[in-house]
Amino acid sequence: MSVVAAIDLGATSGRVVTGTVRGGELQLREVARFPNTPVRLPDGLHWDVLSLYSAAMTGLGVASREEPDLVGAAVDSWAVDHGLLRGSRLLGNPYHYRDERNEAAVAAVHAVVGPEELYRRNGLQHLPFTSVFQLAASAASGDLALADRVLLIPDLIGWWATGVPVAERTNASTTGLLRLDGTGWDEDLMARLELPPGLLPDVVEPGTPLGPVTAAVREEFGIADTIALTTVGSHDTASAVVGVPMTGEDAAYISCGTWSLVGAELAAPVVTDEARRAGFTNEGGVDGRTRFLTNVMGLWLLSESMRAWARSGQEQDLPSLLDQVAAVTGPVPVFDVDDPRLLPPGDMPARIEALLTEQGDPVPDSAPVLVRSILQSLARAYAGAIEDIERLTGRTVRTVHLVGGGAQNALLCRLTADATGRTVVAGPVEATAIGNLLVQARTHGLITGDLEALRAVVARSTAPRTYEPQGSR
Repeated sequence: MSVVAAIDLGATSGRVVTGTVRGGELQLREVARFPNTPVRLPDGLHWDVLSLYSAAMTGLGVASREEPDLVGAAVDSWAVDHGLLRGSRLLGNPYHYRDERNEAAVAAVHAVVGPEELYRRNGLQHLPFTSVFQLAASAASGDLALADRVLLIPDLIGWWATGVPVAERTNASTTGLLRLDGTGWDEDLMARLELPPGLLPDVVEPGTPLGPVTAAVREEFGIADTIALTTVGSHDTASAVVGVPMTGEDAAYISCGTWSLVGAELAAPVVTDEARRAGFTNEGGVDGRTRFLTNVMGLWLLSESMRAWARSGQEQDLPSLLDQVAAVTGPVPVFDVDDPRLLPPGDMPARIEALLTEQGDPVPDSAPVLVRSILQSLARAYAGAIEDIERLTGRTVRTVHLVGGGAQNALLCRLTADATGRTVVAGPVEATAIGNLLVQARTHGLITGDLEALRAVVARSTAPRTYEPQGSR
């Protein structure tokens, strides 16, 4: 009975999870978990990618010792961020997408290629931290002139482990530099933006074998010599969507974590001007599908509020706080969760209070009321996105699948059902790891079938919770 391991790197933590397919079901076991803590330096906010790599490989070593039948591993992570390399040397820790340096770069790129043309070429929702803007910022600072290669975070980890540099398509699709059909880099766009040719490696599909872990890495971290790395949907949302047990075209999904990605799975991109104005993106999915979605700020608002309270000596216990939030009665003010002032790290409660004051609403008088306001505002944003999906695609959405960490928040799920007026199916929480593991299992021949067959495994392996809307929309 063969086993595969998912190296799942999130914005706040990473973990190594093993998966075994038995009797048509997937069994998971978390082997290692480690923090992912950004570091602010004088030049900006960075990821500590060296610690992430070490923790990931250490976890893979533990997995290979505890699971004698382990045959492979694959890495997924958040999108857009990348390492600049010269030869085999990393030119400093990668910048964090929340770093403020990207703001000037947006104007510089749009002066060459306007937002309308960019959308027609790459199909991406405008976000100021998309890789194309980050690379323009690196060019302006002179950093890019020193580099001869750029690797996205999961591809960087894979290269260090195997020596094979690639750009997996689902994550490459978030850079703003991939052609809309996903067949390769938009070389004309790169030339117009004066980005050096040959900077980005060949694009490969999910399910591509990379090769065995190198001897030096095996020796350093105690990894068995039987383990090979493959690609999966290395953008974590691409893997999460594989792990959504949806059937039919009347379903939408919300992958809810630090960000909330609200979308539908389509056969082809939608790049109308109406979709651009609505803030919808067309990103690559597994098996050539399109993830038509919009980014909503997500549980970052809650986690950053928790950090602010802790810094001020008012640390909150999250389970107890959520119990208090559920007991809040009466209306609470709502706000635009995607206001750009909420993007950077900082005093999130103060920023939310400032937004509410601007719009003439009362400021919450306690942490539970503020959190209730956050959750209510997220649910309202989800409802608006679902309505947009119906309008832009011509589909009717009857079921909303909410996966990821937010699926554990019963109040958020209930508020989402009420706000959308649709059935919410919550779970699995581990959708990203599940999607990673299932694509690997198929690559290694442990299971067969298309995405629908993989999702049938998810449905057999998990027990989601259903929330029906109260009242009409």
